[in-house]
Amino acid sequence: MQTDLKKDFANPQEPGHFIKVTDFPVSGLTSEQKVVLNRKGNVFFNQGKILEARRLFITTGYSDGLNRVAAKSMEEGKELDALKLYLLAHNKREAEPLIEKLANIISSLL
Repeated sequence: MQTDLKKDFANPQEPGHFIKVTDFPVSGLTSEQKVVLNRKGNVFFNQGKILEARRLFITTGYSDGLNRVAAKSMEEGKELDALKLYLLAHNKREAEPLIEKLANIISSLL
């Protein structure tokens, strides 16, 4: 099955895409709103509703939540998804080994 990359990346904000246009949380949220959303995200995460938690953590820019969702993605073998989340969380320590692995794969393909 061949994919059309132009079509796939036409709207990079859609879930499942590797690149997010911005890594800034939604502007206009108050601190109180972020706290409420982060708590809701934590509840979702603890209930195993990882996608819902992920969306809230990306919305608020909650790095601890993003790191936990990224670790869950790693457990599931979704390394590119984990890399995206680690980058959004500004977690270089976890992102750099994944970047190196990806670079090695690309180098071997070339």
